Amino acid sequence: MFKIIGIVIALVIAGILIVAAMQPDTFRLERKASIKATPEKIFAILNDFKQWAAWSPWEKKDPAMKRTFGAVTAGKGATYKWEGNKEVGQGGMEITDAAVPNKLTIALSFIKPFEAQNTVNFTLSPAADATEVAWSMEGKSNFISKIMCLFMSMDKMVGPDFEAGLANLKAVAEKP
Repeated sequence: MFKIIGIVIALVIAGILIVAAMQPDTFRLERKASIKATPEKIFAILNDFKQWAAWSPWEKKDPAMKRTFGAVTAGKGATYKWEGNKEVGQGGMEITDAAVPNKLTIALSFIKPFEAQNTVNFTLSPAADATEVAWSMEGKSNFISKIMCLFMSMDKMVGPDFEAGLANLKAVAEKP
C-alpha cells in the first residue's frame, strides 16, 4: 500500500516538474487607464520617485516602509530603495530611460520576499482629451517561478495592484 502511495506521489511530483519545465521563460503583465491630463503632467509624476508616495499602491500597504532615495530622484539615473513588511518586501528601482513625455523605463530589483530582476515600462499616448497610460512589467521566469505560477497567477497577484496604482495616479493627475 505504501509503495503505491509513494509511486503516485512521485508521479504527481514528476508531472508538476515536467509541466513547469514547459512554461514560458518570461512573463509580462500590463494594465491600462485613461487619464484626463496631458502626457507631460502624468510623466512628471511618474518620472520623480519622490512623487510615488502619492499614487503607488504599495505605499498604502506599509506606511512605515523605509525609503531611501538616491542623489538623483527624477529622470534617467534616479534611484529609490525600499524595505517594508511582507506585503511590500525589499528592493530597488532605477530609471533607465526617460523619453519625455511618452515612455519611462525602470529596472526593478526585488530582494525579498524573493530575488527577481524585472523591467517596468510606463507608456503614455495622447488620446482626444485624455492620455492612455499603459503600465507593464516583464521579466524572466526561473524554474521555481514556473512551479509557483502553476498554482498562482502572476497576473492575478500583481494586476490588481497595477489597477489600484493607475486609479491613484488618475486621481492625482486629474487634480487641477
